[in-house]
Amino acid sequence: MQDKITLVLDYLNEVKTRCTYNAAAKALGITPQALKKLLGERRPEISWLVSVGTGEPTGYTDNEKHPELYRTKRIIKSAEVLTRNLHL
Repeated sequence: MQDKITLVLDYLNEVKTRCTYNAAAKALGITPQALKKLLGERRPEISWLVSVGTGEPTGYTDNEKHPELYRTKRIIKSAEVLTRNLHL
């Protein structure tokens, strides 16, 4: 599972695009809560995963957010889109 999570995070960091926890979790076949636990400590590389309601990484300080987090307004909200882009 950790390999798949790394694949998702590497992709989001490469395209510098936010993705909802729900879409990422569904694409991985786990719950959003399980995903949050598996991610570990807050850090810029995982701040691309955001809340569907706010478009923000939950509970992150400005220092914990990736410097290019707001480069685009686009947010991946669909597990199908994420899965297609990752070729999972």
